Amino acid sequence: MLPETRVWTRDEMMQRVALFKNLIGNTGGLPDSHLPEAEKEIFNVIGFQPPPGEGEGGGMVNSPVGADAARNSAIRISEGFNMGFARCKPGCGPLMHNHDTNETFMPVSGKWRCAWNEGDDYEYIDAGPCDVISFPAGVMRRFECIEAADGEETALIMFVVAGDAPANEFSDTARKRMAEVPVPD
Repeated sequence: MLPETRVWTRDEMMQRVALFKNLIGNTGGLPDSHLPEAEKEIFNVIGFQPPPGEGEGGGMVNSPVGADAARNSAIRISEGFNMGFARCKPGCGPLMHNHDTNETFMPVSGKWRCAWNEGDDYEYIDAGPCDVISFPAGVMRRFECIEAADGEETALIMFVVAGDAPANEFSDTARKRMAEVPVPD
């Protein structure tokens, strides 16, 4: 059954508007943020609240956007999905990770490599603006900028993650790489 309709005021609707020019980007908050190949700016647009127990006991379960961005949502709703953007230079993106829900990518500018699996099972597809790839829960995946937008140093990709408080966990290979490089003080 559909909800009963009502008139929404402009003030009410403005709580659900996120103009890109006003979004606040975050470059830290994920366990791989200190690595040069994982450099990224994350914009939390809709949702992405921190998952229960995030960071407890030194675990590797995190909000998909990291602790910093999870607390900085432009549209603070929990309606079964989350949406954000990542801006990266070529050669950069998060390390291989998994989510407990679906994650869908759509490049906005530039070219992106959307990869899944590791080792002998590694696969990828290169995607450009308006192409879409949707990863189910339980698939190790990553996105990496492979070409900046024309005339720019970076490219932009949109991601949508299902759930009200989705979590991610890095692969064993990613964890080993993170351990190789100390977190700066």
